Amino acid sequence: MARILLVEDDANVLMLLEHVLCGDGYDVDTASTVEQARSHLAQRPGYDLVVADGRLPDGTGMQVGDAAARAGAKTLILIVTGFAFQLPREELGRYDYLLKPVRPAELLRAIGRMLESSSRPSTARQ
Repeated sequence: MARILLVEDDANVLMLLEHVLCGDGYDVDTASTVEQARSHLAQRPGYDLVVADGRLPDGTGMQVGDAAARAGAKTLILIVTGFAFQLPREELGRYDYLLKPVRPAELLRAIGRMLESSSRPSTARQ
């Protein structure tokens, strides 16, 4: 099953989402700050997906995504935020976002969709 790094600064939300993701069979590590997320990315590289709050005490979910990219991973990034934003064109396909409040079923659908689309073979001609 996929490895997910869950980054959320609200302890109650973090516990709920971790429970939901683990209950669906995902291997989940958690962090509550950008710095903790960077540490996880350095110590346990190879996450399939990072689910990150848009705003964290020491930065943003996009900074967590940037850290995953710098680690050389092709990690997908799902930002969960209360604020709508536009993703940079070059990040389309690697990033997605959900607006808060997010329901567990909605989160699981988004994760499933992202992981499924990343596992499909490319149809582009070489």
